[in-house]
Amino acid sequence: MKSILIKNANVINEGKIEIKDVFIINGKIDKIGESLTENADTTIDATGKYLMPGVIDDQVHFREPGLTHKAEIYTEARAAVAGGTTSFMEMPNVKPATLTQELLQAKYDLAAEKSLANYSFFMGASNDNLEEVLKTDPKTVCGLKIFMGSSTGNMLVDDREVLDKLFANVPMLIATHCEDEATVRSSEAIYKEKYGENVPIEMHPVIRGVEACYKSSTLAIELAKKYNTRLHILHISTKEELDLFRNDIPLAEKRITSEVCVHHLYFNADDYATKGSQIKCNPAIKGKEHQAALLPALFDNRLDIIATDHAPHTWDEKSGTYFNTPSGVPLVQHALNMMLEFYHEGKITLEKIVEKMCHAPAICFEIEKRGYVREGYWADLVLVDLDKEWKVTKDNLYYKCGWSPFEGHTFKGVIDTTIVSGHIAYAGGEFDESKKGERLTFER
Repeated sequence: MKSILIKNANVINEGKIEIKDVFIINGKIDKIGESLTENADTTIDATGKYLMPGVIDDQVHFREPGLTHKAEIYTEARAAVAGGTTSFMEMPNVKPATLTQELLQAKYDLAAEKSLANYSFFMGASNDNLEEVLKTDPKTVCGLKIFMGSSTGNMLVDDREVLDKLFANVPMLIATHCEDEATVRSSEAIYKEKYGENVPIEMHPVIRGVEACYKSSTLAIELAKKYNTRLHILHISTKEELDLFRNDIPLAEKRITSEVCVHHLYFNADDYATKGSQIKCNPAIKGKEHQAALLPALFDNRLDIIATDHAPHTWDEKSGTYFNTPSGVPLVQHALNMMLEFYHEGKITLEKIVEKMCHAPAICFEIEKRGYVREGYWADLVLVDLDKEWKVTKDNLYYKCGWSPFEGHTFKGVIDTTIVSGHIAYAGGEFDESKKGERLTFER
């Protein structure tokens, strides 16, 4: 592999910003210092720019296999890299669902061939695959995903006896989608009776409301405490759920952790008026009072990780009536830009963005030698020009679905260069696909 010397970068890492040089060789960060003089195949002058660890997105849906009219590993990994995400963890609700070890390995084989970013895949749980789940290797697989509320795909685990067995017996991290299915179905029936198929999109956060989220999250935490399970609850969207999580111990000591997604931080229920079903997702984007509570919970560490839940659908699919429009938003290319917008507005620091998008996922999932700018670690790095502006258009979207809720929006902050496992995968708007990403491994 080619060696790289990055000169004079403002390095954002472990709560500090310092001007440093970084020397990379054989995929790893070999040396961090000042005025480094190592001979390198490539030298990057990063004067005035900011260097941070690559974003680790712990929740994406890349739709392969079986749903590749929406997205595929190749296209979405490229979009991720263009947006500064160097590693992703992908969900099992594809076709066929990832419910056996053979199907799980098939996804890893696809990624090894196609993914420009580093990768890991969740094993999926159903009401009848416990034996397969228990074969999963915690050192090479990010975790087990349980849908305690159905989303895209048919993977709902609603049998309490099965949930007890999973929480009691699975030794690795369990990640949950928490929405109580009975509560959601009851609300859907009420609004279908009132509106038929033409339920206004503004009713989505009412139909999939606070009660459904809180009830399911409470159950997951009850089970985790009962069996001392390592639980990670995905996409928290309500202020009521926030007090379910501890902030009085370090992240590495937590048995129960949480994630918030960029769209729940960025949008609120008022945005349905202009964005409509483009921002229909599960759990729903809710009212301003919920949005306003999420950032403070990030700062006080009740919320541990920022992710995307990147979930693309075609434009035609997103243009149907309420019950025929799938939930999910394409976000992975713009997640870091969304957080940098908050930075420019004075709502969050660069150090906190790096903590929650890079360091915390590495700690939470016990990822081996990633998530930091450290000597001996994999060189997953992103160089950002904070002051340069750019406008989102169809021409600069890399999602296979070909649309984004940010079309026409101008972001301040350009992803200049993305380095994946020591390979310059993206620079100056161009990709180098001569080397693919690496499979993530875990120190468990």
